[in-house]
Amino acid sequence: MANHPFFSNLLRLQPRQRRLFLIAADALFIPLAVWLSFWLRLAHPVSPQLIDCWWMLPTSLVIGLPLYAFTGQYKGLTRYAGSRAFYQLTGRNGLLVLLLLPVGLFQGLSMPPRSSWLLLWLLLTGFTAAARFILRDWLLSLQHQPRQVRTSVAIYGAGSAGGQLAAALRLAGSHRVVMFLDDNPQLWNRDLNGVPVQPPQVLHTRTVAIDQVLLAIPSLGRSRRRRIVEDLQEWGWPVLQVPSVEDITSGRASIDALRPVAIEDLLGRDAVPPDPQLLGPGILGQSVCVTGAGGSIGSELCRQILQLRPTRLVLLERSEPSLYAIHQELSQQLPPGVALESVLGSSTEQALVERVFRDQQVSVVFHAAAYKHVPLVEVNPLAGLANNVISTRVVCEAAANCGAEQVVLISTDKAVRPTNVMGASKRVAELVVQAKALELAAEALAHGRRPIPRLAMVRFGNVLGSSGSVVPLFRRQIEAGGPITLTHPEIIRYFMTIPEAAQLVLQAAVLSEGGDLFLLDMGQPVRIKDLAEQMVRLSGLTVRDESNPHGDIEIRCTGLRPGEKLYEELLIDAESEPTAHPLIYRARERALPPAELWPMLDQLKLAISHQDCQIAMELLTRCVPEWTTEQQSQPVDA
Repeated sequence: MANHPFFSNLLRLQPRQRRLFLIAADALFIPLAVWLSFWLRLAHPVSPQLIDCWWMLPTSLVIGLPLYAFTGQYKGLTRYAGSRAFYQLTGRNGLLVLLLLPVGLFQGLSMPPRSSWLLLWLLLTGFTAAARFILRDWLLSLQHQPRQVRTSVAIYGAGSAGGQLAAALRLAGSHRVVMFLDDNPQLWNRDLNGVPVQPPQVLHTRTVAIDQVLLAIPSLGRSRRRRIVEDLQEWGWPVLQVPSVEDITSGRASIDALRPVAIEDLLGRDAVPPDPQLLGPGILGQSVCVTGAGGSIGSELCRQILQLRPTRLVLLERSEPSLYAIHQELSQQLPPGVALESVLGSSTEQALVERVFRDQQVSVVFHAAAYKHVPLVEVNPLAGLANNVISTRVVCEAAANCGAEQVVLISTDKAVRPTNVMGASKRVAELVVQAKALELAAEALAHGRRPIPRLAMVRFGNVLGSSGSVVPLFRRQIEAGGPITLTHPEIIRYFMTIPEAAQLVLQAAVLSEGGDLFLLDMGQPVRIKDLAEQMVRLSGLTVRDESNPHGDIEIRCTGLRPGEKLYEELLIDAESEPTAHPLIYRARERALPPAELWPMLDQLKLAISHQDCQIAMELLTRCVPEWTTEQQSQPVDA
């Protein structure tokens, strides 16, 4: 019927012509409803009472059409008519019936039976609503006819998000919703807007006529999302998902902005709400500096710090493109009363860092500047030592000289029993913080005051999506058609999302007493081979291996790189103790006395300036003797 020329011509009408069409339809329906109300009430098509009440036919038109027009009945867009339009129609028709009553009473005209008034209201509402909803559906069907065959989908989640997604897809005409899936048994065998709700297990047999599954539970936790996606992947169904609650509520994305399930959405644990007593008090009203502000962790720290309303946020970054990008981003979301300062330079420059701390009256420093790519630092050790070790000493001394209140070093699990230069350099950076804390404590004790600044370190493992993470690398390799290069089939790593890591760092800073080493609970370890296989499946592809020689993407093991571990640890030789936060632990590990460490760092700085790699490596061995042991006994497997 939708192909009939009459309905095709409706789609071509101008908006004003469509409104005239609706007015003509209402002009027909109003007297028709009056006549039918008498017929249904009196069981006769032309009863004497109808003849006596003939005045209702023209009067209802004279009152009804202007009433509809003045109350906005012809202003709405028919193709978007919904429940609200129906409620408005109900009210207008009720008002029309109420206006007819006083006309008949005041003029002394014959009145119909009382029940006819109710029938008239119901008939008017039914006719006018049916006309609009039928026209709406015809318009939508005509609009979508030229398109290709629509994708048949099942929506996982029969809640408000699922209902909104189904409505958006119906209007867009791009998908045909076959069913809803939900874990709640109370919803099974019911329907949502005419679409049945079924248990997810119906997909197990693959006899359902759908092309893909749309995951429409924006607030879903990672663990449950992971279980759902793994089940759907096991059954062989492609999965897309709606944006997150934050993206929808902030307006960054609409409910129907479907995207593939990213591996970042599945790894890690469910988010733990921040402790309001720990998140904020150390930042509110302070002048805060973040070194390495353009990096993965540094930029996320800046985003979260900005929301905690410091008086000033200072971005210190040596990369011009990275500094420009983060400055532009933060400028768009700058809260009132917060100053944003960008400094292009290296945190290894003592004079620069002290000038910035003094001029900007910095009170809190998050030292995130570091080189973290293991293979690159392995072949460029002097650059790694300068950026990771020398900069840490510069920042600590500048903070002490300029009266800063606190310094927090961002460390890594690769500093534990390091097997590579990057890990060893980060362990020396930790030793710098520990030695400086001891020195400040001794000075404070001698002068009868508390140590200033308070120094702390936060040690954690891999973060998802960072520049050095395997996730972006694997994603690029999958897009290129493979192969995925994996160093070892049994290598495992801990993973944490960047926002969660930054949030825990900010909370750990408040727990600092001076010289503290904080460890973040990284959750369960992940085998990197399993991660690669899951990323392939999430891309809608299959793994090519012995059991599936015709698969899409091969996973190729290349052998462990120099200095690479099979697994990472967070503790060297100490035991951790809990803190006020369930995911933050405190450890007190071996430290070098300042009198022993400072001379070695002076020699290290001189060796770096002279580009003497041999002397630098000897000094690194003296600072971190466990690195020497690992390199001699088990160079890569420990």
